[in-house]
Amino acid sequence: MLAAPTILLVEDEPGVRGPIRRVLLAKGYHVLEAANGAEALELATAHEGSIDLLLTDVVMPVMGGAELARHLREVRPQVRILFMTGFSPEAIASHGVLAPDTTLLQKPFTVEELVLSLARALQSAG
Repeated sequence: MLAAPTILLVEDEPGVRGPIRRVLLAKGYHVLEAANGAEALELATAHEGSIDLLLTDVVMPVMGGAELARHLREVRPQVRILFMTGFSPEAIASHGVLAPDTTLLQKPFTVEELVLSLARALQSAG
């Protein structure tokens, strides 16, 4: 039997993070949860098991999702990354926050969109 994937969920808004966490748990994922990038890096460093996917907001105070992803890949190069944002892809691209070909999960999203995006990201080459 395969272990359930572990997802590092990083979202600065508790009202968004909580419902996402509940969906992930209900779908059988293991969830590590952080309110910001610095907390996420501490969690990832302390966590002894694998982290299969980083699900992170793009725009957060102190450390945004792209910077977090770069730092996390230094210590966990195989982690897959799925960004989510309430900003339009054009706004994100115009500010140079993410590479133009980055896949974004646009907020607000449905449970089905979240689950499908996670499945695609987990099946990607990393």
